[in-house]
Amino acid sequence: MPTLTQLQYILAVAEHKNFSRAAKSCHVSQPSLSAQIQKVEDLIEIVIFDRSKKPIMITQKGKNFIEQAKVILREHDKLSHIASDNGELKGHFKLGVIPSLSAYVLPLFIESFAKKYPSVQVQVSEVKTDKIIEELYDDKLDGGLLVTPLYDDKIIERSLFYEKFMVFCSNDHALYKKSKLSEKDLDSESVWLLEEGHCFREQVVKVCSLDRKNQVLQNINFESGSLETLINLIRKGDGYTLLPELATANLTTTEKKNNLKEFTKPVPTREVSLVHSRSFYKQEILQALEEEIIENLPSNVKSLKKKNIKIIDI
Repeated sequence: MPTLTQLQYILAVAEHKNFSRAAKSCHVSQPSLSAQIQKVEDLIEIVIFDRSKKPIMITQKGKNFIEQAKVILREHDKLSHIASDNGELKGHFKLGVIPSLSAYVLPLFIESFAKKYPSVQVQVSEVKTDKIIEELYDDKLDGGLLVTPLYDDKIIERSLFYEKFMVFCSNDHALYKKSKLSEKDLDSESVWLLEEGHCFREQVVKVCSLDRKNQVLQNINFESGSLETLINLIRKGDGYTLLPELATANLTTTEKKNNLKEFTKPVPTREVSLVHSRSFYKQEILQALEEEIIENLPSNVKSLKKKNIKIIDI
């Protein structure tokens, strides 16, 4: 049978599609890694990688072998985790967070979590929803903090809170004079959007019934990856955007009073969850993260009730 190290080498090549990069990631020489993989192929009498293609291609039988190798390594990690459990919360946890949450949610809990659980090493990556899901499938992430529902039976969602949408508009915009808004008040010509790939963009498009190719300035085609950039564009210029409630915390008192507008009920809202794959085994760390996030949420977000909101799907 192949060794665990050989399986790790094979998965590295499958990920990098290149023997040299795979060897570097495994901290071994390329000839050594290649020789070990060749031994496995000879042993099981299956060609895993088609080396004649650039980049390297995985054969169909190779794909089946790799999927099973992932299961074996995952179960080995699970056994190691159980064997080293002495009651103290410890280990490594890789967390993916979408950009429209990371700047506003991470500062609420990450420092207190680090102090409370010093033996847990958390690696946080800011990535888009599709990438988080892909890396959960491949065991490159242990968990994700993102907007749900995902409608994916391979992913388990642990709902954390519901965050309402609000409108932030410029001083000269027509919405500035309104006290509360309905979705019918929103136009498709003057809204600033995040770039393609952000789930929050898709939600705004749905709330506003927008043409995805809209532009505030007809001769300027700009889409941002940052809500803060959109806020500053509106502060200095024209237009409006939708903001999740936590993103409004750093607005000035005057802006909150005059430029920030709430919706009438039912309020457009997004559900935020901590998610993981069904093969997940670091339940204790996940539970600690969930509790720490909820404990540190602002009271107005924490107390939001589902009956007066309208969840906007991704």
